[in-house]
Amino acid sequence: MCHAGRLQSSPVSLPRALLVISAGVAAALHVGKLPPAVAALQQSLGLSLVDAGFLLSMVQLAGMTTAVVMGAWVDTLGLRRSIVAGLSVLAAASIAGGFAKTPAMLLATRAMEGFGFLMVVLPAPALVRALVPPGRVNTMMGVWGAYMPFATAMAMLAGAHWIAAYDWQTWWWAIGALSAVMAAAITVFIPPPPPHVVQARAAGLGRRLRTTLATRGPWLLALAFACYSFQWLAVVGFLPTIYEHAGIPPGKRGWLTALAAAVNIVGNVAAGRLLHRGLRPVALIRIGYVAMGVAGIVAFATPEPWFALRFAAVLAFSMVGGLIPGTLFSLALRLAPDERTVSTTVGWMQQWSALGQFIGPPIVAWIASVAGGWQLTWVATGTAALLGLALSYALGRLPLLR
Repeated sequence: MCHAGRLQSSPVSLPRALLVISAGVAAALHVGKLPPAVAALQQSLGLSLVDAGFLLSMVQLAGMTTAVVMGAWVDTLGLRRSIVAGLSVLAAASIAGGFAKTPAMLLATRAMEGFGFLMVVLPAPALVRALVPPGRVNTMMGVWGAYMPFATAMAMLAGAHWIAAYDWQTWWWAIGALSAVMAAAITVFIPPPPPHVVQARAAGLGRRLRTTLATRGPWLLALAFACYSFQWLAVVGFLPTIYEHAGIPPGKRGWLTALAAAVNIVGNVAAGRLLHRGLRPVALIRIGYVAMGVAGIVAFATPEPWFALRFAAVLAFSMVGGLIPGTLFSLALRLAPDERTVSTTVGWMQQWSALGQFIGPPIVAWIASVAGGWQLTWVATGTAALLGLALSYALGRLPLLR
């Protein structure tokens, strides 16, 4: 099994590790840039709600179908080279997307962004570990786990204001330009690995896949991630609609949704700090799932006039739930079968995470349509929380986590 030892490809450097995490945020902005632009795209390109749904899911489709293979390929290509290539693909696709004249053209560029996103986020945890002292690995994995909610909150807040002041095309171009800048920064400031590391990575893509998928730890991590992502996106993704039904003014919906996404960062960072202080990973995962299950019941089963209580429950759902991804990323470094399968293991986690994000919102929407409201959403989130809790006990029985 792959323990918490460091790769020896790069000198220890905390600022460089933060640069890699910033590259992950830049990549995640491509996922989060679409929701605030949907109304503008409907006007500009005649986009239907079905088209918007496909644009939202296209990035997840790449992860849902190819992430583990991409992870194995990334392990072969090399961590730094993959991140630079992924950021370059994201930059090119986003800039091209800004010139799209039809929904089909935009859809094609979103598919490219999906693959570019994977090329950045799959190797990033292993590269971060290579760049920090062993005693800081758990803390930095908690920080890394916050890349997606941080980018989501940024996109929610900045996107609506940017598009209102300018247009959706320049929003696409600006995020593409940011990725290009990050690619250049990684090239300049992250040193390439020595030749013996490159040679060691060059062989055995098929073997990486077989080794990873034949090991119990990566499966449990991946399934646990799916149980988390199913809940989080299903709730946070529908918050603007839920707020609309609750009579919240349009100007406040973006801020409330961004806050619900942003507090997830607290849980991710706290996970790293608590792991650093010696708390058991499975205990943090269990706390996260119990909190999500209970908070989901309070958020959706509480009568609508008690909005303050319901919103507080949503914040607790997102914040304490953030303990889960921060812990799972840290465990990926320990439970990968060997040093050369870390990105493959993260890819398998990403694949199941994407599946959870893909099926969660439709299931919750179906329950809401049958129930005539959002009051039974907790049935779906609670079921996923219980499954995640069961998986945490299975993780706790692994030899490395006893």
